[in-house]
Amino acid sequence: MPLGKEEISARFAERFGQPPRWIVRAPGRVNLIGEHTDYNDGFVLPMAIDRAVWIALRPRDDRIVSVHSIDYDQSGEFSLDRIERGRPGWIEYLKGTAWSLAEAGCSLSGWEGVLAGDVPLGAGLSSSAALETAAARAMAAAANLAWHPAEMAKLCQRAENRWVGVNCGIMDQLISAAGQAGHALLIDCRSLSCEPAPLPGQTAVAVLDTSTRRGLVNSAYNERRGQCEQAARRLGVDALRDADIDRLERSAAEMDPTVFRRARHVITENDRTLKAAVAMRCGDAAELGRLMRESHRSLRDDYEVSNDAIDAMVECASAHRACFGARMTGAGFGGCAVALIRAEEAGDFLRRTTDDYQRKTGLKPAVYLCQAADGAEVL
Repeated sequence: MPLGKEEISARFAERFGQPPRWIVRAPGRVNLIGEHTDYNDGFVLPMAIDRAVWIALRPRDDRIVSVHSIDYDQSGEFSLDRIERGRPGWIEYLKGTAWSLAEAGCSLSGWEGVLAGDVPLGAGLSSSAALETAAARAMAAAANLAWHPAEMAKLCQRAENRWVGVNCGIMDQLISAAGQAGHALLIDCRSLSCEPAPLPGQTAVAVLDTSTRRGLVNSAYNERRGQCEQAARRLGVDALRDADIDRLERSAAEMDPTVFRRARHVITENDRTLKAAVAMRCGDAAELGRLMRESHRSLRDDYEVSNDAIDAMVECASAHRACFGARMTGAGFGGCAVALIRAEEAGDFLRRTTDDYQRKTGLKPAVYLCQAADGAEVL
């Protein structure tokens, strides 16, 4: 279902008999480079994409939040006076966001609305962060709260960490809250500073969904984070962002080999991400593509978060003459790859990559071009 302001407004009117008071949207994201660095206080280079979670809503006189999910054809509600955990599901992301805002001292108000999204679920494009950020934007609109992207992103991250139970870093929520059209953002995950980085001229970003899925809560994500913390303690630093490769190699004999490889990925990935931002500002697509290829090898071999389907997709994409570079994107264990390509050959790239991947794996992928979009907003 193609989504936009008109579509979500029409669905609201069907349900409530009048137009919504507010419409909010919060985008998903694709990370060009800088994977598993955010929870190590490092650097990431994502862009918000033109796929989003939308909420159309109006205020209520009581302190109830009542939402109908169009995608799931389900309704859920909760009281802001007593937010309690329920069974896992989409409504828990809204509850968690409300809980996090309330815990931070925000005075919230009740509202009702409809919710829909076109960010693929479980694909590594941050559908959960888009949902949390859209919920925060809706809560802010209903309660007339000021919108500060970095602060709201931290509260959404807290909801994912403490309520949902996924120990994610700040990248997904921050790019959804603060994205800029036409640009990726170089985010310093310690200071939360954001520097726009334009895509090189005559290039496009292709998202390549492998049609394989993973569940983050039950995956090895939290294990990887623990290994990084172990490495940082061994190296005597607050986070792996503060270590360099020489220091790591001097400590190799004292470190578990697996923990060493995890740390090597994070340290080298931070370096690649900073170099990628420079390449983008210089319009150097070839250098950006080279760094993306190195990133995938490191994620596959050192961090071990790829899988056969993602590796096959990266190989198929990289074989096309229009591709500067491709890599897995997101937490891994399934989901999507991302490719930087020549814009003029985008159609042929998408067709051939689809055919080659399907021939190699027997899986039917979803491949599409993405535009860099603005972050969460009230329309």
